[in-house]
Amino acid sequence: MKPRLPFVLRIVAAALVVTSFASGCAGWPVQEMSNARQAITAAERAGAEQYAPEALAEARKLLASAKANSNKGDYRAARDEYNQAREKAIEARRVAEQAKAPTQGPDPAPGPSSNPSPNPSP
Repeated sequence: MKPRLPFVLRIVAAALVVTSFASGCAGWPVQEMSNARQAITAAERAGAEQYAPEALAEARKLLASAKANSNKGDYRAARDEYNQAREKAIEARRVAEQAKAPTQGPDPAPGPSSNPSPNPSP
């Protein structure tokens, strides 16, 4: 018969596993921070400073607030604000790209003059 781990040792091991898992979920939101920063950079490159300054400013404000919350250890709030900053930056980029896109009118409908027949009827 194998010796069993004492009950207390099993409890400690279980607590370590749970703590490791929980701290991984509640740690610094590195991925969200990176995503927000990249989205803001993409919006700036797309011309959001000119075409969507309000949305870009809001994204930057959310990024700054998220950084402050991260530094305070409020990772849940920081994660939410990083995600909001990313969404605002995506919106700013979309607006800028649409504003810079050339506007095109509707295609003209094909008519008799646009598609002449090789055998005109008399």
